[in-house]
Amino acid sequence: MTTPQDLLIIAMDVTSSRDIGQGDLSLALAGAELVDLIEAGALTLDDDRIVPGAAWTLDDALLSEAVSSLVRQEPYESVEDWLWRRGRDLFAAYRAAVEAQTPVAAGRRRWNPLRGGPAERADSPARRRAEDRWSKGDPVLVGLAAAVGIEHPDGEGAAPADEAVGTVLDAVHDAETELEAVRQRRSIENAAFDNIWRAP
Repeated sequence: MTTPQDLLIIAMDVTSSRDIGQGDLSLALAGAELVDLIEAGALTLDDDRIVPGAAWTLDDALLSEAVSSLVRQEPYESVEDWLWRRGRDLFAAYRAAVEAQTPVAAGRRRWNPLRGGPAERADSPARRRAEDRWSKGDPVLVGLAAAVGIEHPDGEGAAPADEAVGTVLDAVHDAETELEAVRQRRSIENAAFDNIWRAP
């Protein structure tokens, strides 16, 4: 299992402070991929620029896909740009991977982050691993979850020891804030448009 998969499992199981959309999760999943790739030595950060290492294949298919999609020409890609580019529709890919490893318990509905709370899921090694990281307050998992509105019982916890990982987490939080601002702006614009047509 990987950090993106662990994050999605936690999103399935833990109540959030707000509705979580696919866009929110996709951005956070893209950040989680970067964290795993940093820890695997597949890339480094130069300030906020993603500097790829040698091209190689990881055990996980989605992380291998992420490695192959890294921009390998200078000035390289910023973390922010990666989140928006790689994050597009990433939720669907990880949901399929997670549901294959953590099936919904018999007779229960499938989980949909846009329609209500979590479904009851069958126990699995993948789910136990994610819950173990969560219960121990893993700073990466807790930080990524906080970005999408999932609060850990013990608060935000300690900052990650790796400065590059901290840069990624900060970028995820900033991207989530930007996404919410875009939503609010569109909501205001749509409301104003509706009012024009409803005016006598």
